[in-house]
Amino acid sequence: MRYILLSFMIIIAACWSCMPERSYIETSEAALEFTLDTVYFDTVFTTVGTATRSFRVKNPHRKFIKIDEISLAGGNSSFFRINVDGTPGIRFPGYEIAPGDSMYVFVEATLGENNSNEILRIQDSIVFLTNGNIQDIDLVAWGQDVHILSRDTVFNSQTWTADKPFLVKDWLVVQPGQVLTIDRGSTIYLHRDAIIKIDGSLHVLGTKDEPVVFRGDRLEHFYDDIPGQWGILYLSDTSSNNIIEYAQILHGTIGILLSAPPEDTDIPDLRVTNTLINHTSSFGLYALNASVYGNNLVIGECGASNVALFYGGSYEFVHCTFANYWRSFFSNRRLPALYMADYFINIDSTGQEVLYLNENNFEKAEFKNTIIYGNERHELVIDSYRGNRINYFFDHCLTRIDNKEFDYTQDPQFNFTINNYDPLLDSVPYSYQLDTLSPAKDAGLTDYALDVPFDFYGESRLNDEAPDIGAYERIEE
Repeated sequence: MRYILLSFMIIIAACWSCMPERSYIETSEAALEFTLDTVYFDTVFTTVGTATRSFRVKNPHRKFIKIDEISLAGGNSSFFRINVDGTPGIRFPGYEIAPGDSMYVFVEATLGENNSNEILRIQDSIVFLTNGNIQDIDLVAWGQDVHILSRDTVFNSQTWTADKPFLVKDWLVVQPGQVLTIDRGSTIYLHRDAIIKIDGSLHVLGTKDEPVVFRGDRLEHFYDDIPGQWGILYLSDTSSNNIIEYAQILHGTIGILLSAPPEDTDIPDLRVTNTLINHTSSFGLYALNASVYGNNLVIGECGASNVALFYGGSYEFVHCTFANYWRSFFSNRRLPALYMADYFINIDSTGQEVLYLNENNFEKAEFKNTIIYGNERHELVIDSYRGNRINYFFDHCLTRIDNKEFDYTQDPQFNFTINNYDPLLDSVPYSYQLDTLSPAKDAGLTDYALDVPFDFYGESRLNDEAPDIGAYERIEE
């Protein structure tokens, strides 16, 4: 047995000794190839780390190539960080790449404060030295200073201005009796699952030309239309005198949530005008025992309902557009664009379902000159637990109602309804303006337009035969 093992080792050694040595390409003309020439980080927050970018370094030759050194040109003072084939650092000597093979380089950045309102360009490079040949990959980032709020509480009334954006990383709470005012042109970024909770008052005071924007903090273009990037704008039961004018509330889980316990006599209230809520993964506006007045309110793509009104409260919507064309590759939508119910079911501390039923119905739920439409066959549901008549009223609205499920034609609380006619919106899923052939054109009631004479973009509703239904007035050139 000893002789067999010895013979085997001799054969292996002989084969090894016969293997050819590695052959390297050593001319200065031999260059590396890269999958890109510049690594871009498009507008990132200073002092906050970026996402990771990567590229590959290829050896296109038929021989091994030896990289004498890979280095970050800015060295220790660079705002960028690199990782070569799994190893972090600043300088990396003596890498080899086999013929036709490649390796990865990963890049991140944490930019210093600009101390400026301007977005500044920051640049560095990764240098590759191979056989005396120098090649480099540019690193470019644009940095924006930002106010960072993490688990903050507003104990005294304050005003946010548009000097630089705000980033809410976890949650922000406004205490009862205090007012958070957000001035025109301000942008509020929210991190994943972040919540703004208003126990006092919220005054969002945008303008037509300088709206206030609430959106997720992922700035890559891939995330421009992705829903569910942050949590909720929540107006609690102690909240009151809330105003939202000219705002864009984008990419959240629930755009606006108002909620008060059934036993409360004081309920949260909101006046919301000239505002777009869009690309939310759940509800656009969710109200439970609350008071809401809205005009020129546009609520678009939602994974659940655009507007959901539960248990009771007082609601009035004039010249609004609730249009839901939710795309199925996000999830399957099971709720209509508008859902009303005089009850709700909660889960108690033991995990049991508890029914809360409002025997007194809604104080009111009125929809005037409003579009309620979407890509499902039934986009308006009125649900009473005991079959009671809820105090609703629809006047001069364009709807999508399945008559087999709900015969609105026999209901006196529906007046002049245009049903199951496509409103022909020409800018879905962004602003939901009317096409020139829309049946909503000149179909509204002038009495309501007198109260809201200008549309979402400030166009007059009173200059032609009749106002258009919805938040937008179609202006023919």
